[in-house]
Amino acid sequence: MRSRLLLVILVLVGLLAVGLGVPLAFTDARRSQEEVFTDRLTDTISFASGSQRPLIEAGAGEATGTALRAEIARYDDVYGVAVLVFDRSGALLVASRPPDRLPALDDAAADRLAFALAGRRSATYPLLMPWDDRDLVLAEPVLVDGEVVGAAMTVSPTDGLRAAEIRTWSLIAGAAVLALLAGTLVALPLTAWILRPVRRLDEAMDRVGASVLAGGPAEPPARRSGPPELRRLSESFDRMTETVREALGAQRAFVADASHQLRNPLTALRLRLSNLDGRVAEGAADDHLAALEESERLSRVLDGLLALARAERGAEPDSDPTTDLDAVVDDRLENWRPLAEHIGVELRRSGPHGLVGRITPADLETVLDAVLDNALKYTPTGGRVRVATMRAYGRVGVSVVDGGPGMDAEDRARATDRFWRAPGQTNVEGSGLGLAIAARIAAATRGTLALDPAPGGGLRVTVWVDPVWTDPVLRSGAQ
Repeated sequence: MRSRLLLVILVLVGLLAVGLGVPLAFTDARRSQEEVFTDRLTDTISFASGSQRPLIEAGAGEATGTALRAEIARYDDVYGVAVLVFDRSGALLVASRPPDRLPALDDAAADRLAFALAGRRSATYPLLMPWDDRDLVLAEPVLVDGEVVGAAMTVSPTDGLRAAEIRTWSLIAGAAVLALLAGTLVALPLTAWILRPVRRLDEAMDRVGASVLAGGPAEPPARRSGPPELRRLSESFDRMTETVREALGAQRAFVADASHQLRNPLTALRLRLSNLDGRVAEGAADDHLAALEESERLSRVLDGLLALARAERGAEPDSDPTTDLDAVVDDRLENWRPLAEHIGVELRRSGPHGLVGRITPADLETVLDAVLDNALKYTPTGGRVRVATMRAYGRVGVSVVDGGPGMDAEDRARATDRFWRAPGQTNVEGSGLGLAIAARIAAATRGTLALDPAPGGGLRVTVWVDPVWTDPVLRSGAQ
């Protein structure tokens, strides 16, 4: 962002320099040319006035006067400007140089001569640019009693004029470059001052987010510095952070308090229902059994809500947990193996050993319990649940592949929503919170919970976390 803002400032400075420098250069060039034009026009008019008598004498068949020839020759020697005098027919009568040294006249010069012989004065000359090496040609009519008897022409080289323009344009270009350099020197601390609050906000986002999710105090992300608008933005961010923290805290407190408050009467209700076992009328036995099942289901929902509240609370922002994946995976497999054997499902373990991830053992146990619970529910008798440790893409993880029907892409996208149940599987026991809890625990540890179709059928659920490489061989293998 800083580079873009710096580029914008430099572009604005460059546009300002160009917007001021280019008109100034053209104005100076036009002023210099008008001075030369006015000076040459005055001289041309003077030569036209001095050519009246020689032209009259030439028209009478007499030799053209030598005084005019000497005058224009001296003028040419001093200023380097060729002077030519033409008669009424356009024939050259007098020149300040020998014929072999006279400049060639182009079409524009011929047109100016024709205009002068038609009695028209020299028009303002178009602007000559530094790369334009044309001569400055002016022609004035020679009038006797209001009648055109010839024309006087001056041909001025423009080398000196163009050199002066180049010097002026070079100075203006140098000033523009200096302005850009000065703008850069000013823009560097200016952009740093402007963007300092934004940079601090960006740096503080993760830290503040972790603090808010953990329910801790939100550290102000930036000192009160920078432009007033950005200072107000920092203050608004602080207020928003505090509001979100209070709202999340109130939500968690409500869920926890409600769950705890409901647990006691629910436990009492379950005891009362259990005490009624064998004492209800024969026609009410089914209702009694349904009430017991619903109380058990409500108890599982409350446990899930408490677990979800703990998962969303996340880890402490300053903690750096590490867990040996092998130890947790082996422990959970031992705990779930009796149930798997009871329902006729095989648990198989595979994958590399020695992987360490940035997650607490308790969080990984909760994730694996939720995923294994789902896998065993949906795997039919005689099926297999495969659990594997993995390393890929610079991360480590644990995957669980069940032997169930699997999910399509739409169902996988919704599987981590609270209380979501797969269509056609509503008869399977569960609260719909297991994968939601697992996904939020993974996110709280900066990990991810991925759901993919397994080769050969079924669903593969993988929890990925950041690695802690303790073995150089494993590190090189991950890279």
